Amino acid sequence: MLARTTTVAFEGLEARPVDVQCAVSPGLPGFSIVGLPDKAVSEARDRIRTALSELSIALPSKKVTVNLSPADLPKEGAHFDLPIALSLLAALEIVPPTKLTQAVSIGEMSLDGALVPVVGALPSALTAGALGSVLYCPSACGAEAAWVDATPVHAAPSLKALIDHLTGVAPIDPAKPGRLPDTPAGPCLRDVRGQERAKRALEIAAAGRHHLFLVGPPGAGKSMLAARLPGLLPPLSAREALDTSMIHSLAGTLEEGGILYRRPFQEPHHTASVAAIVGGGKRAGPGQVSLAHNGVLFMDEFPEFPRAVLETLRQPIETGEVVIARANAHVRYPCRFLLIAAANPCRCGMLYDANAACSRAPVCGEDYMSRVSGPLMDRFDLRLEVPAVDVSDLSLPPSGDTSATVAGRVAAAREIQADRYKGQPDIQVNADISGDDLMAVATTDADGQDILNQAADRFRLTARGYHRVLKVARTIADLAGVETVGRPHIAEALSYRLIAARDT
Repeated sequence: MLARTTTVAFEGLEARPVDVQCAVSPGLPGFSIVGLPDKAVSEARDRIRTALSELSIALPSKKVTVNLSPADLPKEGAHFDLPIALSLLAALEIVPPTKLTQAVSIGEMSLDGALVPVVGALPSALTAGALGSVLYCPSACGAEAAWVDATPVHAAPSLKALIDHLTGVAPIDPAKPGRLPDTPAGPCLRDVRGQERAKRALEIAAAGRHHLFLVGPPGAGKSMLAARLPGLLPPLSAREALDTSMIHSLAGTLEEGGILYRRPFQEPHHTASVAAIVGGGKRAGPGQVSLAHNGVLFMDEFPEFPRAVLETLRQPIETGEVVIARANAHVRYPCRFLLIAAANPCRCGMLYDANAACSRAPVCGEDYMSRVSGPLMDRFDLRLEVPAVDVSDLSLPPSGDTSATVAGRVAAAREIQADRYKGQPDIQVNADISGDDLMAVATTDADGQDILNQAADRFRLTARGYHRVLKVARTIADLAGVETVGRPHIAEALSYRLIAARDT
């Protein structure tokens, strides 16, 4: 008897269909799985055999062969347990084989037959919808997969419950999307004392998704400022929420039954490896840059990251995607994030204080900042020195606008950009434009062009630096509700770039 069903194998964000075929034929008793399975998939036979025994289902004294097709596609993960078990049950005519021909299933199985949640429920549901199939999965994955409304999702707590569903004994109702919790209020921008110029830079960065580099002594408020940036960004759109949640689904970081409803904020430690930041590992999984897709990536102590890690950021910043190439994998992950880097001016952090600086000042500061290469520094649209806050300022009442007020201005600027780039799916904000598109939308008046040309000659701006000044100026004009980029907008954009003339 030959039976078959479908599951998926993950290649980046793509869940590729895998045909699971099971044949029970005469021969020496045995249970073999073929089709390039990894160790976790090969061990499925022991988990399935024990689980069936707990259900008083005995395997016949025949040869059981499970084939995972296509055979040249690597099969990794314990989510193959459930489809293998279902195909075996269909081959034994315990469940109707016709119920599995238009079904996709994922799930790990415990020894007592309970279904354990697995990663990748959202991509699996998308694939099931594309195939016109129903999705069977563990109960803990049902509310997550149900956010994809293209396919019915039946989530079962155990193999026994799924058998009862397939045989009509106790049908399982389709799962419903998980309920989104109320969005908690994040930290307010007014909590940061002083630093009005830095707050303005945050507003510009949020409005145009411009990368920001903060340099200042310890305790100046760099981390506080970065933590408040997500509260300035507009909510995720439905498409952005799904795209971002798919990445987190593969990484296993989604809360049970949930979907991302606010922009991610990733803050890796400076000891993180290349694979942790850009992705990789045995299964070529997503890294921090992809987990920050449509959100914020905050890298504190930026010069302390290994040089190899910093240099790998250059391509993702430019292209908005990362390509992980390994001997057995070649996958792409999206990573359109807003990068905030923070650094002390030198190793001791007291370079700006003549009374506290070490004896090697200012050479120590130059050596420390030289850990960040010029090409990488050139990719930051905004660079800002964050001075130390005077102790007397800490007792003053809050100043400046609240996060909600700033977020309103950011949302208005984003709406202007959305109308401007309507019909261009690859361009969402000003940071995405380049070449002729940039020159067309960032038209400057004569005074603005004159000051930009003078600055480019005097400070030897690179072509990338020149264009990034225009992008920031375009965003500043959008915040002001002005169509033409003028001299004040160019001047302010230049002021955020020329604090470190050595790497412009």
